[in-house]
Amino acid sequence: MNHGAFTVRPLVLSLIFSGLCASTLQADQPNVLLIMVDDLRDYGGAFTRDIVKTPNLDRLRARGTTFERAYVQYPVCNPSRSSMMVGLRAEQTSITDNETRLRQKMPDVMTMPQLFKNAGWQTHAFGKLFHLGGGTDAEQKALWMDAGRSWHTAQAFEATPLGRKMIDGRNVTDGALNWCQWGAADGNDDDQPDGQIAAATVAMIEKLDDTPWFIGCGFMKPHDPFIAPKKYFDLYPPESLNPWRDPANMTPSSKNAVGFGAYGEAFAKFTEQEWRELFRAYCAGTSFMDAQLGRVLDALDKNKLWDKTLVIFVGDHGYHTGERRWWNKNTLFERSCRAPLVIASPGMKGGQTSRSLVEFVDLFPTVADVCGMKMPHEVAGVSLRPILEHPEASVKEAAFTLVSRRPKLYGQSIRTTRWRLTNWSDGETELYDHDQDPEELSNVSRRYPDIVNELAKQLQAIGKPQR
Repeated sequence: MNHGAFTVRPLVLSLIFSGLCASTLQADQPNVLLIMVDDLRDYGGAFTRDIVKTPNLDRLRARGTTFERAYVQYPVCNPSRSSMMVGLRAEQTSITDNETRLRQKMPDVMTMPQLFKNAGWQTHAFGKLFHLGGGTDAEQKALWMDAGRSWHTAQAFEATPLGRKMIDGRNVTDGALNWCQWGAADGNDDDQPDGQIAAATVAMIEKLDDTPWFIGCGFMKPHDPFIAPKKYFDLYPPESLNPWRDPANMTPSSKNAVGFGAYGEAFAKFTEQEWRELFRAYCAGTSFMDAQLGRVLDALDKNKLWDKTLVIFVGDHGYHTGERRWWNKNTLFERSCRAPLVIASPGMKGGQTSRSLVEFVDLFPTVADVCGMKMPHEVAGVSLRPILEHPEASVKEAAFTLVSRRPKLYGQSIRTTRWRLTNWSDGETELYDHDQDPEELSNVSRRYPDIVNELAKQLQAIGKPQR
């Protein structure tokens, strides 16, 4: 079932449009498939390759380069996606919440898909690429998806009546947090939005045939509510899962860092049972998403498109699944700031792994570089093409992430190969040594004042967030 399709330019005009821009397009410029996943964390904590089943993501890794140290510029959906789509830090876009559309702050900025649309590619979005908003207002929905500016068409999807029927599930906070519920759903994959998104993406790939395209495939899971068809829950018997347990000697977190507000109050009451149920549902949602990814990869196989398609798989930010008794994003810890990133580029080797620090602001210049496009404006990132060609290469020494808590309280974090320093605007400081402490359990800022000072200077060079 397809709800809320916004068609800005009829597809039948594609050949005319492509002809008008023929001088811009070249035969060796590839298609672009941007696959974005909502709230998918990278590995670590209890969420390991041994636990979660993602055979199709593994299949994509075998064709591309996996970036093991990829960091978002703001660990919340809308700020992260807005930053990534224009190649600018959240400090520059001034978007630090889920209520402000990109065009409200930057009405004339050119986005990544818009660059390709203007150059003659057919651009189409299915699901969540930019943050979704607007409620039931069709005009506002289109504005949130940036239909017309970035995309020829943009479509959002909803579960069918059968897909909204739960075989099992509950709200683990007894209703205190409406979103904090899990459900093993009735129906099949296409009764859920992600199944419909996969089907629509595949149909468009086949419809466009040899017409150059930039397609955004924005999967919704494992984002809350933690719902997936029941068969994906069956992959994870409850007794097989061991939720994360914080060690007793861990450095206590400040309320700036994690555990704040109604979320923290609800999570503090969780028993082992609640953590286990949510972890199972998160794993089920991840495997459900992975199965839909497989359908899209099958379309690339079937249509022999790997040699002429740049594929980017990216999560919009990380996620805590119990670390520091937190079940969400919006922190400056590794679990929230680091996210999955895999890039498969025509002519590049597959099965590669990079340990270089990279940031999401690097994606726009990377896509432009690989596709032979000129960047429309100066960005905060750099092209990752050198790493695609030589995975042992490094393109930067640090990655930066911002969060805000109140109008006058914010935190900025810098991640280097060894250290993470987080400075809060009220003066609090956190330093973690990743050589010794990959889960960031011990704040060692008092032990290494010189390191704090050195990294603080790099944070200052980024600048304070604009208001």
